[in-house]
Amino acid sequence: MGELMQGLKRSCMCGEINENMIDKEVTLMGWVARRRVLSHLTFLLLRDRTGIAQVVIDENTAEEDIIAKEKIIRNEFVVAVRGVVSAREEANINPSMKTGKVEISVIELRILSEAETTPFPIEESVNVNTELRLKYRYLDLRRSNVAENFIIRHNVAQIVRKFLDEEGFLEIETPMLTKSTPEGARDYLVPSRVHPGNFYALPQSPQLFKQLLMVSGFDRYFQIVKCFRDEDLRADRQPEFTQIDMELSFVDVDDVIDVNERLIKKIFKEVKNIDLEIPFIRMPYKEAMERFGSDKPDIRFGMELKNITDIVNGSDFKVFQGAIDAGGSVRAINAKGCGSFPRKKIDAFVDVAKTYGAKGLAWISVLDDGFKTTISKFFDDDKVSEIVKALDGESGDLILICADKDNIVFDALGALRLDAAKKLDILDKDDFKFLWVTEFPLFEYSEEECRFVAKHHPFTSPMDEDLDILESNPGEARAKAYDMVLNGFELGGGSIRIYRQDIQKTMFKALGFSEEDAQKRFGFLLDAFKFGAPPHGGLAFGFDRIIMLLTGAESIRDVIAFPKVKDASCLLTEAPNIVDRAQLDELKINIENGDIEEE
Repeated sequence: MGELMQGLKRSCMCGEINENMIDKEVTLMGWVARRRVLSHLTFLLLRDRTGIAQVVIDENTAEEDIIAKEKIIRNEFVVAVRGVVSAREEANINPSMKTGKVEISVIELRILSEAETTPFPIEESVNVNTELRLKYRYLDLRRSNVAENFIIRHNVAQIVRKFLDEEGFLEIETPMLTKSTPEGARDYLVPSRVHPGNFYALPQSPQLFKQLLMVSGFDRYFQIVKCFRDEDLRADRQPEFTQIDMELSFVDVDDVIDVNERLIKKIFKEVKNIDLEIPFIRMPYKEAMERFGSDKPDIRFGMELKNITDIVNGSDFKVFQGAIDAGGSVRAINAKGCGSFPRKKIDAFVDVAKTYGAKGLAWISVLDDGFKTTISKFFDDDKVSEIVKALDGESGDLILICADKDNIVFDALGALRLDAAKKLDILDKDDFKFLWVTEFPLFEYSEEECRFVAKHHPFTSPMDEDLDILESNPGEARAKAYDMVLNGFELGGGSIRIYRQDIQKTMFKALGFSEEDAQKRFGFLLDAFKFGAPPHGGLAFGFDRIIMLLTGAESIRDVIAFPKVKDASCLLTEAPNIVDRAQLDELKINIENGDIEEE
């Protein structure tokens, strides 16, 4: 059994021990990372969140009580050590440890808590599968390289709060239990006991409330806030995630962009000691799609899309001609250096394209003495050479060609350029390339719903010059929307909001909402606008995603203390799980064909 502390007080953290403390008495507390015996000496490496300190017990001079305890100590025992700091002998200095020049000679040792053998070693480089790590996440978090992510996360949160405070922002909390406004991702619903049959929704974002705060006159609001979306997971998504959320009054696009560029510049300087150049590049959405096939382009490398529709138009190749005749296009990328890939690797590119909706993929391998291609039956060498020239092809390159509707071509080639870059290992995690993608479409057409839906949300303002086409040509209307993109990831996005009632009514009409339906969904916001709404706009950063990129983590799971896995479950707590019938009865909920915990 572990001992009580009985008045023993920790005097400093393990990682704080240094040469300036030699001959001083200290008290450390932490976990035993390793135990090593050498002749009459026992060495314990004691770990806490700040680092590791070496503790030395000399059996020739130590009291019997200390020796008895030392012999039963194992890895991950929690101990308290009182001792004197001494310099290590020159031969024993460990330059890889922050505390590697000193050690602690033990005067008193207490075992505060014993530990069973852990399911995996608590070491930085241990190779253990993700499921096991997340099931025992509290052990995984003891590893210093994992814990460091959360120290950085804490530091970034403090930088954000300090910066925004100095910029005149107020931190204001908004409700977690709110009204469902289904227009976008699925809501997580919470049943009400007091109002049977009625439900709250967990917020996908504080969007409507932060706009209400602008109507309230707070002028500048921010919040580091939890949000919830019931959507399929991937490496950079979780069902619950954290946003740096903000809204500003009496601003336009340039004002919002300016404050957020300076915020990101400050974060990267203080955390990475990198001086970012601002302003960042701005790229209209249409240009981003045409050049990179993505609205969050990774601009660390080339392989840009080229439109070769005019070159191949009029051919006998039905795949190309059929796409052109249907209003689509034929585009290509030059996967530089992939021309020597074996057929198996090239076929893997074809598989990638198909996962993004493409029916197939044509390719041209550029050789020293000609070409190897899948389209030789339909195009002579001169035409193939013209295609290669349009892509600036050289010997050793691989031209990948896709023909289909524009959106499919963009998706497929956008994914292929990233896949090729990964296969060539040319992506440097420490090369940070920022840009703003602007002038997004205000609407996108939903084939499923047979109507236009908002690209962002129904309160995004159209660009001034596109006000006249909201009703006549909504598909061409552009939004005062902007996304900050870093290395192929959307860091954050926002827009200038609609604050005039006449424009908002036109927007709802274009979305197919009746006035009655709009009032039913968003009445509390629309009513507030009747009492004087300032021009306003804002932005929300994905906080987890920022930390993932700052730390070089592979997934946002690595920077969230207790994350979910792909099916939105928690391996640690086994949530979601069944509840007892009494709880369901109290909520007036009946589950058909489901498991219920009986009392």
